[in-house]
Formats: sequence, structure tokens, C-alpha cells
Amino acid sequence: MSIAQTELATLGGGCFWCVEAVFQRIDGVISVKPGYAGGYVQNPTYKEICTGKTGHAEVAAIEFDVKKITYQQILNVFWQAHDPTTLNRQGNDVGTQYRSVIFYHDQKQKDEANKSKTLANKSGYWKDDIVTEIIEINNYTDAEDYHYNYYNDNPYQPYCLFVIKPKLDKLEKDGLFE
Repeated sequence: MSIAQTELATLGGGCFWCVEAVFQRIDGVISVKPGYAGGYVQNPTYKEICTGKTGHAEVAAIEFDVKKITYQQILNVFWQAHDPTTLNRQGNDVGTQYRSVIFYHDQKQKDEANKSKTLANKSGYWKDDIVTEIIEINNYTDAEDYHYNYYNDNPYQPYCLFVIKPKLDKLEKDGLFE
């Protein structure tokens, strides 16, 4: 039995319930934790984040086993799992807290994220340019406990049924999940 070698990716692609639900289904991902990053308020609450005035984005802190999945593969899932061309929104979720953002943890992640964004932009998959921010992780706070495992614990909640489930179904149909 080999010991996992882990790395952390912190990504914002709209509502963190969606990002969490997607990455929980990816082989090699060990854990996904909803949180807030990139703002200027220390230890913000969900209520504060929802005002859009803290500067934070809803994010998922994704711990993964580098022996099973690479950071580049994590980023490939990220690009497919949301629309990186819409500024400060995903669907009906509007505000800076829903922006598309990659928070890098070191220079290697920064370089890989910039390369991945360039390649994704050149792919022609989206008609508009990618607006995803790539910035150093800062002012991260874990979300409140009731946000953890949200989709799995609340699959019949309307947001889960009408926003998250169709996204998961599409990604499964596209072969993203094993």
C-alpha cells in the first residue's frame, strides 16, 4: 500500500456546491472543502460573502493524490465544469463571489495555470475569451460546516436538482467521471 502524495488546488467556478460536487466524483481527489478566498475581510461568513462586498470568491479546496491525477488534469476538469468566459457569474449566480478564479499555491501551479488557460483559450471550445483570474492564494477561510458535502446531502433541494444535477449529468455523459 503506497502512501498518497498530495497537493492542494483551490478553484472558484461559481457556486462552491457545484465545484465540490464535480470534484468529489473525480478519481484521485481525496477531499473537497468549500471555502472563501481572495478577499480583504478576515474570516468572512457566508452571509457576508453573499453581499459581494468582501472581495472573496466561493472556492473549493481540492486535495488530490498526485500519483493518481495531475494538477493539469484537475485544471482540465475545472475548465469543463463551468463557463470560464462569463465575468462574475455562472448562470443565475451573479456577483464577484461567483467569479472564475484559480488560486495558485506556488510558482509551479502559477505557471501550469497560465499555460492551461492559454491552451483552453486557444481550443476554440468557447466563443468568447476566458476571463478566469489566476492569483496567489490569499485570505482563505473554510466555509461553514453546513456547506460541506452539500449536493450529496441535499440532492432534492431545488438548486441541486436544477443546477448541480444537470451539470453532473452532462459531465458524466462527456466521460469526465469513471
